[in-house]
Amino acid sequence: MSRVRSVAVANLVPILFAVLCIGGIVSAHISLPLLANEILVRLGRNLFLVLSLIIPVVAGMGLNFGIVIGAMCGQIGLIIIENAGGQGVGALVSAMAISIPFSLLFGWLTGLLLNKAKGREMITGMILAFFANGIYQFAFLILAGPVIPLRNQAILLDSGVGLAVTIDLKGTGGILEHLLRPSFPFLGFKVAVPLASLLLITALCFGIRWYLRTKSGQDLRAVGQDMHVAEIAGHNVNRNRMRAILLSTVLGGIGHIIWLSSIGSINTYQSHEQVGPYAIAALLVGGATVVHATIWHAILGTLLFQTLFLIAPIAGQELLGSPQIGEFFREFVAYAVIGVTLALHAWKSRRG
Repeated sequence: MSRVRSVAVANLVPILFAVLCIGGIVSAHISLPLLANEILVRLGRNLFLVLSLIIPVVAGMGLNFGIVIGAMCGQIGLIIIENAGGQGVGALVSAMAISIPFSLLFGWLTGLLLNKAKGREMITGMILAFFANGIYQFAFLILAGPVIPLRNQAILLDSGVGLAVTIDLKGTGGILEHLLRPSFPFLGFKVAVPLASLLLITALCFGIRWYLRTKSGQDLRAVGQDMHVAEIAGHNVNRNRMRAILLSTVLGGIGHIIWLSSIGSINTYQSHEQVGPYAIAALLVGGATVVHATIWHAILGTLLFQTLFLIAPIAGQELLGSPQIGEFFREFVAYAVIGVTLALHAWKSRRG
């Protein structure tokens, strides 16, 4: 009994969300085929981003709120491709390739700052994301067109100065979802599986697992467990932390491209702002903490979080006659999970 209780306490957040999801599914009266198909699409859309948060946690840098900067780099890649009129799988891959140099540059600058703010990485990353957002807004609202050579009128405002608020991804929208999407029988109905997205995510899972078993990955673990001891043992702490933030930023940029491609459009001035809170909340819902995160935490958290996101408005409509209640609830949940986790981490740190 004591073992069951300890397991339940250790996994309280995932269990609570599982109960909420089951209750929401029953209340929403949603059909199983629709639910299964939507969840698979959302897993393919969001899981890559959530996985990009794992390595900084392993390196002892906490939750990477600066992932927003990686998302901006991903958007830059897509904007450049849309301006050039690229189409198809090649255009999507090109957007990812273009985002990488930007991610490396801004990830390096982020790493320099975070190495100066040891122990305060999360709040520093959050404020840095706000600062970077201001530069991003200035570049694409004021400089795009006159200074930055964007000439595709479909992505510019009518004045020719500044990017349009919404850019349709005509060349890259829905590419991965429709590239390989076989249907399989499941419980008496057909489920369409976005196989290309899930294969890419599977490759990333195995890549992270392999990397964390290499010497470089073990060095990250050593730094994450105790920076002082790692430094005495001869590890270059700053270099390992830099490596972690670079990997997270690059993966975040690619993950955001996958997310936007699935959506089919860019909300130019807001899409990147949603990345940090939602991806971090999904990771925490899976049972991760500020100091411990695994691939399974990311998978379970994304599954539960996206299920709740899907059913909350429908359940709100069924129970209270207003889908807006469900919208408010899921926004509250996203930020509440982050706030409670950070508060618990601070409380445990003080007790320790």
